[in-house]
This record gives sequence, C-alpha cells and structure tokens, in this order.
Amino acid sequence: MARRTLDVYTEWRGGTCRVKWWTGEYLPSGRKRFESEGGFDDEDEALKHGMAKLTAIRDGSNISNRDASTLMDDWLDTWLTGLDHGHLTEEGYDGIVRNHIRPYFTGKAVADVDVLVYRAFRKHLHSKEYAPGKLLAPSTIKNIMGVLNMVLDDAAPKLIKTSPVERKRPRGRYRKAKKRERKKDMLIEHVDRLARNAEILMGLSGYVLVWMIATTGMRPGELYGLTREYCYPAWPASDLRLDDDETDRYDDDLDRYGKGGDRMPAVRVERQVQYKKGKLGFFPPKYDSYRTLVIPPFLARMLETVLASHDSNWVMVALQGGGLGHITFHGKWWGWITGGAEERQGYWARPEVKPVAAYLGKRFYLLRHGHKSWLDADGHSEFAKEHRMGHEMPGSAGTYSTVTVEEERAIMKKLQRRWDRHIERMHAEALIANSRPVSQ
Repeated sequence: MARRTLDVYTEWRGGTCRVKWWTGEYLPSGRKRFESEGGFDDEDEALKHGMAKLTAIRDGSNISNRDASTLMDDWLDTWLTGLDHGHLTEEGYDGIVRNHIRPYFTGKAVADVDVLVYRAFRKHLHSKEYAPGKLLAPSTIKNIMGVLNMVLDDAAPKLIKTSPVERKRPRGRYRKAKKRERKKDMLIEHVDRLARNAEILMGLSGYVLVWMIATTGMRPGELYGLTREYCYPAWPASDLRLDDDETDRYDDDLDRYGKGGDRMPAVRVERQVQYKKGKLGFFPPKYDSYRTLVIPPFLARMLETVLASHDSNWVMVALQGGGLGHITFHGKWWGWITGGAEERQGYWARPEVKPVAAYLGKRFYLLRHGHKSWLDADGHSEFAKEHRMGHEMPGSAGTYSTVTVEEERAIMKKLQRRWDRHIERMHAEALIANSRPVSQ
C-alpha cells in the first residue's frame, strides 16, 4: 500500500517501490510538478529518500532530475552564450570548447563529470597530438583546463553539487611546469639597432615604432591604433572628448600636458586595434587601461618628425600608407628586423640590416617588458610603474595612490637621460673610430 504525505508519496509498481516528491514548482496547468525515483525494495527507504529530497529543495541544495540529466553539449552552449568578455577572449574560449572540450564530453551529462572523469580528460590532453608526432604544449593544456574549470565551476550547484576541479596540485605523474621565458636586460644599443633596422625596411614609422614601445611600454595593438588626435603634439587639445563624465580630466590634461611652458609631452592610450570577424576596428585598451603616458623630449621630436612626413591619421604607417594594424608586423617584419635581411632577394636584400642576436626568435612584446625593467632600474614607485604598463594594483595602493606631476617628470627625465648617454657614447665611439690610423 502506498504511503503518502502532502508533498511526498510512495507506490509499488512491478515488485519495486517508487517515491515521488514535489519539486516546489508548478506545471502550466497549475498542478504541482513531481519528480520520482524507483527501484527501492524497502518502502521506508524510498520514503526516506523522498523526504531527503524535500529537505534539499527547501535549503536550496537539491539538483533536480531534469538538471542532473543536462548534457555537457547543452551546458557548453549555455555557458558560451553567457560570456561577457572582450571579443578576442570569447573567440579563444569558443575555439577551446569547439576543438578540445566538446568533442571529448559529447554525450556525457554534466552530473557525470566527477573528479575521475576530470583527471581522465587532463591525461587525454597530455597524450593528444595536434599534428603527427607533435603533442599539445603545456601552456595550451593549461589554457584548455582553465576553460574547463570555469565551465564546471559555473555548473555548481545548479547542475552538480560541487565542482570536480582540483584546486591543489593534481594527483598523478609529476609534470614539471614550463620554464619561464628567459629574458635579458634590454640594452639601449640593441633598441637603437632594432630601430635602425626597422627604418631601413619600413621607413621612419618603423624607427619610431621601436622607440615608442621601448620608452612607453604600450601594447602593440595600442601602438598600431594610435592616431593623431591622441598623440603629441596635437593631444590633448585634439582629444575627441567622447566621455561626458571626463570633463574635469580633459581640462586638467590641457594644463598638465602638451607643448610649451611647463607642460609635459604625452600620448593618450584610448583604444587599440584588433580584428573581429576579419575586419580591423577600434576597441578599448586591454583591461580598459585608459592612461596618459608622458614621453621624453627625444621621442616627442621623433613623433613631430614622423607626423610631418605623411598625411595619414595613423601616427605610424606602413609602406603603402595604411595603418600598421593592417600588416603582419610580428609574423613578417619583426623577423627581418631582428634577424637581418642579407639573404633576401631583390629589394629586400638589405645587407645594412644587421641581426640583433639578443632578439633572434624573441617576441616584439619583449620590448614592452624591457620598458618595465627600465622603470624598475630607475626606482619609480610601484603604482606609477603599474599604471604606465596598463595594470591595476589591488588593495589600498590601487585605491588611494595616484601618479603625481613630480613622478611623471621623473619618468620623463630619466628616459631622456638614457637617450642622452646613449648619444654621447655613440659620438665618443665615432670619434675614436675616426682617429684610428688607416692600416697599410
């Protein structure tokens, strides 16, 4: 005989007992929606299970049968739809889901992904080949697992009670972490040689580009997207003033930066260029790191010269006159700039482009890192350095600190001092070279 309370009851069917419980929801008809589970041999055990379900529903810890059966395929679709990141980040997550996570978990329910399944997937990645004989890089595996961790964390507690993500070092075979990229000191002589190589191959814009990243720390996309209205000498008078809430800052910028008097030359980071669906466009700088960067006088003169050399709105232009964002700078030009062009054919056979051994096979981005090392060596405050690099500091330092006029002047003067000393050394070396007797 069935046993029944208001919200849970049992019934015998085919020799086994089934329990039903109210989910706390109503059907469109207005009737209560029940869920059930069968296969019990003991009616008391069935009723106990139903009562436990009611308790879990009331305290919010229950996972309904409907949610527990949600497939990973469906949850991945829901998860991707709910993302709210920059488009490049979302495209990266979508690619990881499409190429690695979805194929492995197709047909599995979210609730079936426990810690053992989680570990099996990680082991699968370590043996997966993306090409014959080539395994996934440790950094790639780390990125894939990072996305899966977010997917599973967001599924709890609605679809799974707890996430199976392992927070500490996972069990199993020890795998040494990838070594950090070895970095050498950024010598100004190397920067100068790279800039001269870029000028020979790309014109004056290439020369200024190299000095810009080394002395401002701007990200490549921010440099490619720099336009006249946000660049010295036009800025800040030429600021587009797109934000009505920034009126005070616009006025302060006119007093603090620009040309003439005690004002400091500077550029304004308001955007970067990126490709989205095959089209190049403006986007906010990474992490919304809008900032003003004072520049040393020698760089200010370079910017005036390069802007006077063309009529494009881009500050630095490609050989054909378009913006640098339209060319594959890192994939093509940077390799020539660092490695030399002696073996190129035709016009590109430029023996005066000398290799810079310290940067062979290295990223253009390392010049941005080198700028940070210069700031460190010059003893500037931590907040001023992080702000200049486009980073936010946590805690009270990030809340209460600011970059003062004195700090900006110190940055400007110390960068100029590096340049002056470099020029003095070059002149001294040239005098020594010219004074040597010609060998017979």
